[in-house]
Amino acid sequence: MAAAVRGALWGCVLLCVSGIVPKPRNARINSVNFRSVLLWDPPGVHKGNLSYTVQAKSIFPKQNFNNVKTNLNVTECDVSSLSVYGAYMLRVRVEVEDEHSDWAVVRFKPMADTVIGPPSVNVKSESGTLHVDFTGPAADREHDKWSLKQYYGSWNYRILYWKKGSNEKVIHIDTKHNSEILSQLEPWTTYCIQVQGVIPEWNKTGELSQELCEQTTHNGVTPVWIVVTVLLGSMLAVMISVPVCFFSFWCLYRFTKDVFCPSYILPQHLKEFLSKPPSSSQFFSPVPEEEHHIHDWLTVISEEPKSQSDETVEEASETTEHHQDSEQEVSDSEIVPPLERD
Repeated sequence: MAAAVRGALWGCVLLCVSGIVPKPRNARINSVNFRSVLLWDPPGVHKGNLSYTVQAKSIFPKQNFNNVKTNLNVTECDVSSLSVYGAYMLRVRVEVEDEHSDWAVVRFKPMADTVIGPPSVNVKSESGTLHVDFTGPAADREHDKWSLKQYYGSWNYRILYWKKGSNEKVIHIDTKHNSEILSQLEPWTTYCIQVQGVIPEWNKTGELSQELCEQTTHNGVTPVWIVVTVLLGSMLAVMISVPVCFFSFWCLYRFTKDVFCPSYILPQHLKEFLSKPPSSSQFFSPVPEEEHHIHDWLTVISEEPKSQSDETVEEASETTEHHQDSEQEVSDSEIVPPLERD
């Protein structure tokens, strides 16, 4: 403050004594993403209406000064039209009617002096990881909106992340790509992220992006106890379902076989009896008792081997024949008397 006051008083003395116009003060360059503006402060003491003239020349290759702007009424001048690959010397002076001040000179190299702005960042939480996408920054020039990544020979993005509200060390990752997946994070934890551009060739570090915080979800790793439970449940279900299916199939098979292919066989004499066509007398004569027995046999017959049925029928036939022979002998003895002996 004291220095500024002394400078203003000294300028006032010079102006009053010799009529010299003081030069602009604090000339400087403000350049962000190649949008470059020459700034300065007006002289401390002046008379009349002031105007400014800005000139520039290239250092490599060496050239003469050329006017950039004249008759400026403001204390700034946009010099973004200069090539970003050059090195320049800029100067500005004050003009009052026919008088002018000395030049205030500033050196400017856009590639080295411009400030790298923050990139645009998007964070997405998915399966216990954080997907970070970033783009830019882009050159802020009148006819040029290319990404700054295309101007520099080397370009990296630096990702800084940390747990929100913790005092743990900030972790940073450098990548050449426009996206990165942050893994090995704790599930259901909020992490904060910032991204900046880094240019190793120029030893430049860009501005940090806005802080973004996002919570992780489940990490997608199935706990061991769930795996074991599912495995045991599957084995138990297989052990139960296989016997049940087999038993059901067997019962269905037996039922189908009994319906369409019965195992019992009728005796031969019943087959012959049933195969004979009924006579007319049978419709009018009473049913013999033997036929009642035959019908009873048909109703109560069960699954019986063929050999046992045949043996039973043969034994019944032999008993009947033997009984008939005995009756025949008794009848013959009654009718024919024995011969008397002489």
